[in-house]
Amino acid sequence: MEVSLQVHRPFCSRRFLSEGTHLKIRPFHNTSSHLPFSCKEFRGIRLSSRILASADYSRRQPKKNPTSRTKGSPSKGFVPRTQAGTGNQKKDRSDNGGKEDAGPSTSGKYTGSANKLTESKVDEGETRRSEVVSETSHMSGQEKMRTKLLEEAEDQMVESLEETKDKKDERTLTRNHLHVVKADDKVENGAMVENDNAIAELGEPKILDKGDIIAGKKHVVKSHDIEEKGTEVEIGNDLAEFEEPELLGTDDITVGKEPDMAESLLEKKIEMDAFVHKQILEDLAAENLSRGNKMFVYPQVVKGDQDIDVFLNRSISTLKDEPEVLIMGAFNDWRWKSFTEKLHKTDLKGDWWCCQVRIPKEAYKMDFVFFNGHEVYENNNSKDFFVPVESGMDAFAFEDFLLEEKRRELEKLAAEQAERERKAEEQRRLEAEKAATEAGKAQAKMEAEKRREKVRQLMGKAKRFVDDVWHIEPSEFGGEDMVRLFYNRASGPLAHTAEVWIHGGHNNWNHGLSIVQRLLRAVKKVGDWWFADVVVPDRAFVLDWVFADGPPERAKVYDNNHFQDFHATVPKCIPEELYWVEEEQQIFRKLQEERRQKEEAIRAKTEKTARMRAETKEKTMKMFLLSQKHIVYTEPLDVQAGSTVAVFYNPSNTVLSGKPEVWFRCSFNRWTHRHGPLPPQKMMPTNNGSHVKVTVKVPLDAYIMDFVFSEKEDGGIFDNKNMMDYHVPVIGGIIKEPPMHIVHVAVEMAPIAKVGGLGDVVTSLSRAVQDLGHNIDIILPKYDCMNLSNVKDFQFHRSYSWGGTEIKVWYGKVLGLSVYFLEPQNGLFSVGCVYGRANDGERFGFFCHAALEFLLQSGSHPDILHCHDWSSGPVAWLFKDHYMHYGLSNARLVFTIHNLEFGAAIIGKAMTYSDKATTVSPTYAKEVSGNHTVAPHLHKFHGILNGIDPDIWDPFNDHFIPVSYTSDNVVEGKRAAKEALQQRLGLRRSDRPLVGIIARLTFQKGIHLIKHAIWRTLERSGQVVLLGSAPDPRIQNDFVNLSNQLHSSHADRARLCLSYDEPLSHLIYAGSDFILVPSIFEPCGLTQLTAMRYGSIPVVRKTGGLYDTVFDVDHDKERAQAMGLEPNGFSFDGTDSASVDYALNRAISAWYDGRDWFNSLCKNVMEQDWSWNRPALDYMELYHAARK
Repeated sequence: MEVSLQVHRPFCSRRFLSEGTHLKIRPFHNTSSHLPFSCKEFRGIRLSSRILASADYSRRQPKKNPTSRTKGSPSKGFVPRTQAGTGNQKKDRSDNGGKEDAGPSTSGKYTGSANKLTESKVDEGETRRSEVVSETSHMSGQEKMRTKLLEEAEDQMVESLEETKDKKDERTLTRNHLHVVKADDKVENGAMVENDNAIAELGEPKILDKGDIIAGKKHVVKSHDIEEKGTEVEIGNDLAEFEEPELLGTDDITVGKEPDMAESLLEKKIEMDAFVHKQILEDLAAENLSRGNKMFVYPQVVKGDQDIDVFLNRSISTLKDEPEVLIMGAFNDWRWKSFTEKLHKTDLKGDWWCCQVRIPKEAYKMDFVFFNGHEVYENNNSKDFFVPVESGMDAFAFEDFLLEEKRRELEKLAAEQAERERKAEEQRRLEAEKAATEAGKAQAKMEAEKRREKVRQLMGKAKRFVDDVWHIEPSEFGGEDMVRLFYNRASGPLAHTAEVWIHGGHNNWNHGLSIVQRLLRAVKKVGDWWFADVVVPDRAFVLDWVFADGPPERAKVYDNNHFQDFHATVPKCIPEELYWVEEEQQIFRKLQEERRQKEEAIRAKTEKTARMRAETKEKTMKMFLLSQKHIVYTEPLDVQAGSTVAVFYNPSNTVLSGKPEVWFRCSFNRWTHRHGPLPPQKMMPTNNGSHVKVTVKVPLDAYIMDFVFSEKEDGGIFDNKNMMDYHVPVIGGIIKEPPMHIVHVAVEMAPIAKVGGLGDVVTSLSRAVQDLGHNIDIILPKYDCMNLSNVKDFQFHRSYSWGGTEIKVWYGKVLGLSVYFLEPQNGLFSVGCVYGRANDGERFGFFCHAALEFLLQSGSHPDILHCHDWSSGPVAWLFKDHYMHYGLSNARLVFTIHNLEFGAAIIGKAMTYSDKATTVSPTYAKEVSGNHTVAPHLHKFHGILNGIDPDIWDPFNDHFIPVSYTSDNVVEGKRAAKEALQQRLGLRRSDRPLVGIIARLTFQKGIHLIKHAIWRTLERSGQVVLLGSAPDPRIQNDFVNLSNQLHSSHADRARLCLSYDEPLSHLIYAGSDFILVPSIFEPCGLTQLTAMRYGSIPVVRKTGGLYDTVFDVDHDKERAQAMGLEPNGFSFDGTDSASVDYALNRAISAWYDGRDWFNSLCKNVMEQDWSWNRPALDYMELYHAARK
């Protein structure tokens, strides 16, 4: 019987690649630096050889044909392998009981299957080739060329292998019998026979006759290649057959010496792929050279997160004579991941140089130039080279990616900065702790020395006894001993008292009162002797005491040894040096504890103050956003960068009322966002009445949202909020609003040169805007009467000449604000006052001109020039007529009217030249809108309320009041302040309503109503306190007479203080129940705002800013709610006595009739924010509108 061993066709790369097989090979490292080769799919191959055998194998084995085969016919020995047995076939063999005679019949079945499989495999090959042809029809030219080259190279390889096979000698077995391996045998030396259903089964072992074996030949089967049928290379889940069995030895089956065919095939495959790759590159090089292209890349379709080869033809570039060529580039318009690589000469035809570049996944474009490493560049005629990259990224997506990267970077930087600040703060704390400890030690030592010196002096006066006055038994005693002290009552002023007490201490009373005891009568002693048993303090040198007729809280008569006290030495006291060492340590510990408690109290108060201010600011910002809710609002209210926000608009309250359509026009960052304005969007109706709605995506680099509304897509009528536009702050953006540079030119500034409210506004507004992150400078005359104690770091800055005189410039910080003081050497401001000279117009006109000259000569370029009232009004036209053309062209001018009663002509001219104009309250703006100086300029005229400085007027941190308080303990705080006020002014300390009046005594302030209110308050059994003075001597004398009259008739309930007193004003605001402001006209008024800050209820006349800030508890509930507030006071309309009585009577009655309600009203008004938080936001809107 003959054994037929068949070697099947070697693996086909096209076959495997088309079926998505995973291949495993040893990596091949291309040594050519200029011809990179990538074959990621061939990482490694797992090989296992299998044998096909049957009992009648020899009868089916065809004879070797020495003639060459016809081209295209299958090679001998490379035929499709016989199909492995199925599960049913195995079952048939098992049913035969494993009998040996079952072998032939089973073998016959396999033979039939093999014949069918041969046909099937051929058909599959043809089908697959047709599929490949079909697939290539959709390929690019480059891909088709590559596929064609692969097929040709594969066919060449197959032919080469078949020819090698035909040349091998036929081998036969030389032994009489050959044992055929069973299907389930395990072969050692690392070989394994797989016996699962996926592998063909071997027939039963057979003994071959000698006659069936060809003499002199033997077939060798490698032990590690034995499997059930066929010889196969297993690659992933697919099998390919390739190996010819070798000859066996004469005695045993041995391992052959034939070279590893798998390694050879893999190397050929790699060589084939490299050949194809090179052919493609040569074609691309030739094509690009023919077109005159200096460079190309491979692959030609560049994708993100891959390596590409960049080729440059040096010979047609500016680098043709350079020995070195480098590429320098970056991605996405040179904005991402720059790189520099050196190119190497390739073996492509022509002078082609190449390098490999990694394309990041974030790229949508690669930008690059070539250069020689120095100054010679090939930059595509100054246009640079670029290659588009296919990825999920584009220019807009990359912008968002960069913003996210910047956000992460900013968060990291912020965290690092916070950590640095924490460490610096910790270091400062440790240094401060160390310094405080050293100071405490020095103070303790000094205090101990003082005490020691006093004790030494005292010990010189101390006695062990005084005859017939006092003595101690026993005479020798020490610390903690019980002694009996005897006192002769008859020896002093206590001779006739019923009781005798000792009040004592030790060591010059250093530790206070430590001995308090009643003496008993010593009946056994002759005379009027009394005694007390006393324990001597353990650290006493000297005992100190006096005698009295009772305990400390009710003693009236004392025997204190003629004001010298009594002193007795302690004979057995502790060593002096030891005592003073311990004393110094005790003093030090006490000082340290006191310091820690004080620092902790300050820290807790500071933290609470900061927390309250932050909460107030947040609350005010929400009110600011909701103040326009009847027109426009957003959901959510706090707009977050990177989010989508809905904008709701009610056109019925605007110029677009009744329009059939409303269009939304939006941008960001004061209309300067990099993407420009968004396309107009038509707003859609909502279920919320007349509101319409639109949604907007807010970019990550937004800090403010800007929008207007129109009736048509292409414009028409606009609602732009009276040319101010609508703006909503955006939080969480990675870009902050650039700071604006604002310069105030003013003649007043609190507290260094304050006359009226103008000085308060200049200081407080500047501080509030500076807190928003903007840069503020103030230019002020240097008056000779100025209080420079409030100026920090005051120093000479520079000098310049203008107007025929030298002007010295001084610089300093006032409440954290940068102030420049102009001091002309002509003496215009060395007159002892701010106002009141006959040439005030000349003085301030010179100052305005000098201020602009200073800005020009110092090279300053402010964004906003803000001038105030008639005194700095000339800045407006001097700037527009002259300095705007000389170098201050960047600035815009804002002018504020504080009081139209003064300098109307100058104010009118300043209004004409200003870009924007304001006054100090919306109602006052309406009241003066008909004035001839204002009426022509209403389009740029706005009313913005003033505010108060929460740092200056703060009952929680006010050193002028006895008890700090907030809205939580307003009742207790105001009670303590009232008692302190009554005590200071000599009023009766009683619980009755107290009305405070703080005002300049002028006609504007309603002096006739003030007088009437004083008498009316006294009639209602209240108390009244007035603080103020009159610039008019006649008015001042009138109030002096009134003060004298009240002092005679109501000294315990009325007091008029007719000069300004800053500490007293704080105490009046805190101690009063009501603050009266009956002004005839009041542009804004700060008195009522300060009163509410201290929990005092304002009683005001409805005018100007008083009307805008005080809402009557009985009549203004709806008006208050529209402003997001609760009613907060009492008001009246007229200017007669009956009108003020109407408000004042209701206020005093509320105090008498409902104290709980009144106290809750005090709490509510304290929680309202009348600081500069809101006005500062309004002014910033105005500044930006001026610059738009």
